[in-house]
Amino acid sequence: MKALRFFSIASSVFLSIAVPAMAGVTIGSPSNGDQVSSQFRLSAWAPNCSSQSVSNMGYSFDSSSDTTVVKGQSIDWNISSSSGHHTLHVKAWGDKGSSCVADVDIDVTSGGSGGSDGSLVPSNATSVSNLEAMSGWHAEHDDGGPGSSSGSMQVVSSPSVSGSAREFDSEFSNNGDERYSLTFSDDTSATNFFYDAWVYLTSSSSNIGNLEFDVNQTMPDGKTVLIGVQCDGYTKHWSYTVNTGSDFNPSLHWVAKSGTYCDPRVWSQYAWHHVQAYFSHDDSGYITYHSVWLDGAEAAMDETVFGEVELGWGPTINTQFQVDGLGSSGHSTAYLSNLTVSRW
Repeated sequence: MKALRFFSIASSVFLSIAVPAMAGVTIGSPSNGDQVSSQFRLSAWAPNCSSQSVSNMGYSFDSSSDTTVVKGQSIDWNISSSSGHHTLHVKAWGDKGSSCVADVDIDVTSGGSGGSDGSLVPSNATSVSNLEAMSGWHAEHDDGGPGSSSGSMQVVSSPSVSGSAREFDSEFSNNGDERYSLTFSDDTSATNFFYDAWVYLTSSSSNIGNLEFDVNQTMPDGKTVLIGVQCDGYTKHWSYTVNTGSDFNPSLHWVAKSGTYCDPRVWSQYAWHHVQAYFSHDDSGYITYHSVWLDGAEAAMDETVFGEVELGWGPTINTQFQVDGLGSSGHSTAYLSNLTVSRW
């Protein structure tokens, strides 16, 4: 029974080597949640991207494949969009092929500016959406758990929430766990995170023990907070990670939150499910798990625990989606769409 499982520190270190840190694009205007007119000013800059000098920038809207490219390290243009709610993707490319992106959500109206989206995410937050469509995802077995596993991925147009989704195909034996990871920023200053994703399961969900949703960040002191929640099919609760050791001698465990309920094997099959989580941390590596939501139903966590580990990572934020196998052997297929991580 895997009510409590160890993280694989060695494989986490590998992530920092295999996936280089990416510098963030800075968007001066518009701000997240702004109401703007059909023609508005885009001001953004990115001198460096993943330690490479930026050669070009660009922008696109929503899931469109049409990107306007601008030569140089900044954009200060009047641009236009149709009315309605849109996600504006601002991009930068390094001179050796690296890529970076930052997003803002805007409401395009007939006029006016300012405003807020009214959610837990403040207007000054930095949000990166459609992470499932980004390149740079890696699959690997979590050797902190039992058994063995392998995984493959592809971006598909169906099923999807708004045009694209990432398909995760996992094979396992002896309850093996497969981890899928993406590094998307090098911001060390943010202390609040809001995770927002849509998850689609097939009949293969009967082979899933747990579904895990993580955001890990290097802090200004160079140490890393490992933040994770999972829908735990063994305890049938939402669980969260805690380090009961020290930063240099960690002992990482899953802890089930009493009074909550979650079991991925009872989620409706061939349907989209909305998963959201809000967590924060202080400068000493203590993580507060505030709440998790599944299809709009809130599971209050309200737990503050130590979660700092000395890994020797460079400046990094990564997100991980892990599918834990259930049984002697089997296969599962899961999809992620509209994956957004907001930070402030």
